[in-house]
Amino acid sequence: MSTTSRTKIPVINLQDYMHGDAAAKAAFVKTWGDGLKEFGFVAVEGHPIDRALIKRTYSLYEEFFAQPAAVKEPYGKVAGGQRGYTTFGKEHAKDSKVGDLKEFWHVGRELGPDQPPTPDYPANVWPTELPDFKATNLALYDQLEDTARILMRALGDYFELADREYFRKAIEGGNTILRAIHYPPLLPHMDPRAVRAAAHEDINMITILCEATSSGLEILTHDGEWMAIDALEGQLVVDAGDMLSRLTNNVIPSTTHRVVNPEGDNSPRYSLPFFVHPYSEFDITCLPECATAEQPAKHPPITAGEFLKQRLREIGLLK
Repeated sequence: MSTTSRTKIPVINLQDYMHGDAAAKAAFVKTWGDGLKEFGFVAVEGHPIDRALIKRTYSLYEEFFAQPAAVKEPYGKVAGGQRGYTTFGKEHAKDSKVGDLKEFWHVGRELGPDQPPTPDYPANVWPTELPDFKATNLALYDQLEDTARILMRALGDYFELADREYFRKAIEGGNTILRAIHYPPLLPHMDPRAVRAAAHEDINMITILCEATSSGLEILTHDGEWMAIDALEGQLVVDAGDMLSRLTNNVIPSTTHRVVNPEGDNSPRYSLPFFVHPYSEFDITCLPECATAEQPAKHPPITAGEFLKQRLREIGLLK
């Protein structure tokens, strides 16, 4: 398959939804939902994320990932890689036998004093070498989650649900993850079959991507061509995952995407995806509004927690 030139994905401005008049709000909702249906990816402007906070977060992760394995690996003991560090090459795309050329770190929901850790919601892991790591990550997590709430509320409007807050309620207390990914420069000893992130679909409801430090993200269009996607300065990029696809009976598809190896500039790449998940007990059975006699529900009932475990096994993070 060929890669097309960079084509602009739909752009929405959160201010239109939060503070615009009825026409601006309606246009936002339509562009948001139609963009997910057509491309699976939408760019977002007018969001509340502090760009300086994103830069500070990247700086901390550059410092952490530069540490030797003896420093990093002790932070990788949480089952399924749900929190803390995951080593280079461990994760692979579903049905792929070759590990991706990346290492990453997961920050989950910070548990309160009356919330003991559980297998679904383990405690966060914080590296002692970086004293600002915890506060910076949690601040970014909170801002991204605020953005996710707005977007999920707007999806309820798009589908004209009786409970317009349905999608937003689903993610309250959800097992949402902030992932920081380091794609190191390509080296001769690396498997020539491997890429930075092989073609895959995200597991969750939606993913919010802070602008990465370099290009490489591509999506597979409905025409079967790879289209390069870059967030412009100050934009977020949002895509739909498998859980949202199941809920909507594939009305909103989970779009296949990848991160290709660099050509020419062999510099490292860092990215910060925010994987928005429902709470574990949430039923991701197809919505009645999305199933018809002509298009019956395509997927069997399952909870978000069980579906996550199933997919973590498929990508090599859970035994």
